[in-house]
Amino acid sequence: MTVYTASVTAPVNIATLKYWGKRDTKLNLPTNSSISVTLSQDDLRTLTSAATAPEFERDTLWLNGEPHSIDNERTQNCLRDLRQLRKEMESKDASLPTLSQWKLHIVSENNFPTAAGLASSAAGFAALVSAIAKLYQLPQSTSEISRIARKGSGSACRSLFGGYVAWEMGKAEDGHDSMAVQIADSSDWPQMKACVLVVSDIKKDVSSTQGMQLTVATSELFKERIEHVVPKRFEVMRKAIVEKDFATFAKETMMDSNSFHATCLDSFPPIFYMNDTSKRIISWCHTINQFYGETIVAYTFDAGPNAVLYYLAENESKLFAFIYKLFGSVPGWDKKFTTEQLEAFNHQFESSNFTARELDLELQKGVARVILTQVGSGPQETNESLIDAKTGLPKE
Repeated sequence: MTVYTASVTAPVNIATLKYWGKRDTKLNLPTNSSISVTLSQDDLRTLTSAATAPEFERDTLWLNGEPHSIDNERTQNCLRDLRQLRKEMESKDASLPTLSQWKLHIVSENNFPTAAGLASSAAGFAALVSAIAKLYQLPQSTSEISRIARKGSGSACRSLFGGYVAWEMGKAEDGHDSMAVQIADSSDWPQMKACVLVVSDIKKDVSSTQGMQLTVATSELFKERIEHVVPKRFEVMRKAIVEKDFATFAKETMMDSNSFHATCLDSFPPIFYMNDTSKRIISWCHTINQFYGETIVAYTFDAGPNAVLYYLAENESKLFAFIYKLFGSVPGWDKKFTTEQLEAFNHQFESSNFTARELDLELQKGVARVILTQVGSGPQETNESLIDAKTGLPKE
């Protein structure tokens, strides 16, 4: 049996200008454009291997070691579009093997919790679509392939690029102009780093899809957001990224996170993605910025309680003097820092003359771990395969 395989890793992206609301649920067409930062795959990534052979009996997906349904409409839409592109290639070149007619085996694994507010579906669909596109050797551009990933998970289209990415909402009814484009590569502004405070890795009560449609249907703030707030902020944030203006980038990121969650609260019944720990982290970030008299950290929250803190490498010691003081007992620090470096953060805090009574020492109890990462690259082809090339089944 000849088994054709391809493997790809894809990154998580965390939006700084949020996508919330669909104007077409089947095609995953958004009500507003959005912007995100792609995070390093050294820390957060999905690895997906795709295989095909004429002997395969059915499309099959294994996710994190377990069989998983592949029959949902979103996944089928992605597979249909990818097969159609491959079929067009085969119709023009009779020497090509007819991969488009064969079933697929797909094996995928995350190195972070699934469905926990860490954009797992974005990385997952970006990896799935990229792996099959590699398997089929499709010639389309990354932006063109991002249109297919969008049908699986809207924000997945942004994970097709590294660095700083815009998902342009488009206007066409068929969605052909709704795709991701890169604003700047990670190498253009490599100093951007991120600290993820994992408040909860429990699957959220209200899925993003359910929440979006509830907001669209019931929130009075939502219309103001998509018609006036987001279009203006999109241009301001894009300019800030190009000009490496962290103060503006940070302010707009925090304000947009607040605006997004305000529309969730304005939905009826209200949607609560953040919890008390999330809100106290927001206050702590403002306290840090006020202490230094400048903006050195920006928070943002997706549809979940986990905080993503953006900062520049040059301000790492300033920020972590405060962050490590509160969250030093939480797992994750030793993956990036030596004992001596961590002790230096404590020493910097002790010499900061910060009033100790302002410390919210109870805050660390609400955080399970920290993930320390930075801006990173888009999907990468890899020789690391999850599929046995002899059998076409997951490796044991």
